[in-house]
Amino acid sequence: MKFITGKDRNQTEFFCLEQAVAQDNEVRLIDLFISSIKLQDYGFDMYFIDNGRPAYHPADLLRLFIYGYLNRIRSSRALEKECKRNIELMCLPVGRQGS
Repeated sequence: MKFITGKDRNQTEFFCLEQAVAQDNEVRLIDLFISSIKLQDYGFDMYFIDNGRPAYHPADLLRLFIYGYLNRIRSSRALEKECKRNIELMCLPVGRQGS
């Protein structure tokens, strides 16, 4: 099963995203929470047909939606914009699923 995978946040060319976000930032709590649960137990469909462009992993989308909920970002377009400019969202571990 193929999913879109992000780059390792510890291997950037100019600076390390891991060091740019504080240890007590809410994105670390979101990551820990999502990595600790089994999404299949909550009805998330984890199997997709390999047809066309790969999908984003449900855990990555859930991380993004929880961040948006906590920061009062309701629109998916606004979340997309935040993903391009907000360093906290860049630090969310896309492509690294623990569940």
